[in-house]
Amino acid sequence: MTRSTLAEREARATAPGPDLFARPFAEISVGDRFATGGRTVSEGDILSFAALTGDRHPQHTDPEWAAGSRFGEQIAHGLLVLSFAVGLLPLDPDRIVALRRVGDAVFKQPVNIGDTVHVDGVVVDTREVDAEQGLVEACLRILNDSGRLAVRANVELVWRT
Repeated sequence: MTRSTLAEREARATAPGPDLFARPFAEISVGDRFATGGRTVSEGDILSFAALTGDRHPQHTDPEWAAGSRFGEQIAHGLLVLSFAVGLLPLDPDRIVALRRVGDAVFKQPVNIGDTVHVDGVVVDTREVDAEQGLVEACLRILNDSGRLAVRANVELVWRT
């Protein structure tokens, strides 16, 4: 299959399916939709991510500094939010071999302490690699609990055929 335009994907879209990640590769189609449960972002998550990555920008780690910033408070690192999104995907190890690529990530809105994020996604491309594996590309929309788009990104998953 080939990459489709956003309008083509939306026209073919189906209702979200919780079982998408348990399906065999041959049953995955462009336009298949999925949604995940949520994950609430805590200050501890942000501080742990800062310690792990070394990204201690005061926008994330210093409440006083962040209060005077454009956002008015501490916000989660964009890559932390993207990492939470990947963690929310129910990647069945009997089906999904690996996360192969993350691309086209756009950080649209800040995620605040206490926000709960979830993923709404759609399959945008599939292709066989060989007799044992295929690639599934999905567009992820990471939304906060108010339904605001925080991050949009594409991921490519190696799927057992």
